[in-house]
Order: sequence, then structure tokens, then C-alpha cells
Amino acid sequence: MKTKISFLLLMAVLLGCDFADVALDAEVDVDKDVETDFETRAPNQVLMLTVDYTTNTFEGGTVLGFSKQTKNFTITNKYVQPGDFGSVELTYGELGEKLFFGTIHWMGTGKMTFPEKLASPDKFTFVLTEDYIKPINGFEDIFNPNDLALDYEKAWGAVQGLVKTREFLTANPHQKVKMFLYTPSVGVGNPEDWFWVIYLKR
Repeated sequence: MKTKISFLLLMAVLLGCDFADVALDAEVDVDKDVETDFETRAPNQVLMLTVDYTTNTFEGGTVLGFSKQTKNFTITNKYVQPGDFGSVELTYGELGEKLFFGTIHWMGTGKMTFPEKLASPDKFTFVLTEDYIKPINGFEDIFNPNDLALDYEKAWGAVQGLVKTREFLTANPHQKVKMFLYTPSVGVGNPEDWFWVIYLKR
């Protein structure tokens, strides 16, 4: 009898759930926003790409999925200036969700700790055409504490031909592509440690 009652209670709980929401939450666990298979069904998606600073070589990326959609996409930063150790944290302003965290070392080398993992370049595909596209509203530098004169075009050139880039730009054609240069080593820093981070939203 106890077994039957427990079974009926379990069924009642299950039938009371919205299975679509359960499936979505399973797909878009806020604590596991990094989805390197790019198959997220999240209604709000942010593409993150990285490009080496000195060679302008595409180094990989990921898709961050969020269960809530927003009309705007604002990235705010929290910067701890490195005396010996510092950091930079980027947040999706409208949602209060983390997009990036990296440490910065004076006379050393910090590291990106969020996202914890990026998909390697070979997980991405490039379009077969030779056309070159640009965001119609240009670029937005979301973090540049030293006001460096930066060339966004070279970094953009490394990723504009990705199928994922084209998908996100087609879905949201009026967006400004958001970029920043992550410099984990400063002081006598090594530019070979630096890389661009690029964000597109759809």
C-alpha cells in the first residue's frame, strides 16, 4: 500500500510540472552556461570568440545560453587594478550574469577562469564563400582601462567568416559587436599572452 501511495504522489508531482520548462532548464543550467556543443535551445544566446592578439589567429569560443531574453545587451565591467594581482569581470548587465572573469598579474601571467572551457577552433566551421562582412554599427570596446589605441578590424577579420558569426549577425544585424583585449600580464607584460574577446548576441 505504501508503495502505491508513493507512486501516486510521484505521478501527481510529475503531472504538475511544465515539461517544456523542465527541458529548458536542463538545457540551460545557469551554473553551466558554457555550452561547447552549440546546440542550446536557450531563448537568449551570446556567442563568445577569442583571437590571439599578436597573430590575429582564431583560438576558439563558446555559446553562453540564458533562459531569459532581454531587449538590450549591456556589458558592465568590474576591474581590480593589479598592484601585484588584479582581475577583470564582465557581467551581462540586464541579467546580472557573469560573462567573463580573468586574473591579471603584475610581472606575471594571470588566466581566464570563466568560462572554464572553450571549444577549440576545429569545432567551428567557416563559410565557403570569400565575401567579407562587417557589423553595420561597428564595434564597442567594453573594457580598455589604459585607453590603448586598438585595431578591432584585424581581430574581427579572424572570425567574420565563421558560420556561427554569420548566424548571430544575421539574427541581430543592428548590434554593435562587443570586444575587449584581455591582458593577463602587465607591467613588463608579454603581448603573446594577450587575446581578444568578442561577443555577439542573438
